[in-house]
Amino acid sequence: MPREVNVHEAKTHFSKLLALVKEGEEIIIAKAGKPVARLVPFAEQPRKRVPGTAKGKIVVAPDFEEPLPESIQELFER
Repeated sequence: MPREVNVHEAKTHFSKLLALVKEGEEIIIAKAGKPVARLVPFAEQPRKRVPGTAKGKIVVAPDFEEPLPESIQELFER
C-alpha cells in the first residue's frame, strides 16, 4: 500500500521520499486529505519496436470482415 503524505511533509522531506521511491515504494501526495500526485520509481523507456517481428505468427481468418452473427451483434447493441 502506498504511503500518503501531505504537501508540507512532501516539501520538507522530499529527499527522503525520493530515496524511498528509488527503493520501489510509491508515495501519494495529498492536499487537504485528497490525493493530487503520485511519486513512483522511474521506469526506463521500452526498447524501440521492430516492425515485422511477428511475421508469420498472426493469422487473419478469411471471414474476418464478415458481419457478426446476429446473436453476438445484439450483445453490442443493448
